[in-house]
Amino acid sequence: MAYAVVAHYRCAPADEAAVRAALLEMREHTRREPGNLAYEVHAEVDRPGGFVLYERYTDRAGFDAHAAAGYFSELIVGTVRPLLTERSVTFAEVL
Repeated sequence: MAYAVVAHYRCAPADEAAVRAALLEMREHTRREPGNLAYEVHAEVDRPGGFVLYERYTDRAGFDAHAAAGYFSELIVGTVRPLLTERSVTFAEVL
């Protein structure tokens, strides 16, 4: 069963360019993963520093492989998360 992730990120406007760049780089790596079906990065229109990510994987194992990748650790854990002021993540099975 396909596995989806919806993440809402918010950072200070001063950090928006750095977060955007890291998320777009992450998108390029993730789309080449065999278990990835979609990885979309959205900037919130009415909320400076607000981002929404929609990710879809073939299954939970596909997501787990994604989260174990070195670039995930570098870009998300090392670059993006320290700059966030808010973060929420929802994991779901695609019906």
